[in-house]
Amino acid sequence: QVQLVESGGGLVQPGGSLRLSCAASGSIFRINSMGWYRQAPGEQRELVASIITSGSTTYEDSVKGRFTISSDNNKNTVYLQMNSLNAEDTAVYYCNFRAASYWYSKFRDYWGKGTRVTVSS
Repeated sequence: QVQLVESGGGLVQPGGSLRLSCAASGSIFRINSMGWYRQAPGEQRELVASIITSGSTTYEDSVKGRFTISSDNNKNTVYLQMNSLNAEDTAVYYCNFRAASYWYSKFRDYWGKGTRVTVSS
């Protein structure tokens, strides 16, 4: 099994920055992708950014140019640098790893418990 622990959320003023981190532990044989999702109150969970092991990234349109996803594969850690935050970024942010625990395992999704980001003056 794989456990994910997020950190770095909090309250920030509009225009401010936060950096989220997510560290994976447990049995990890191979990682296919890592990503950040968010869920605002009353909304569905949406993909914010993702990165595959080659380093290729994707971003949701509203965060392009403001958010940057990166990873440290040696530490099984993924980061989300969030700049120029606005009220629409307020949500619970969830870390996701698509990983296989053993050589014979299929990839499956693992989720963190979420970290809250509130953008407010």
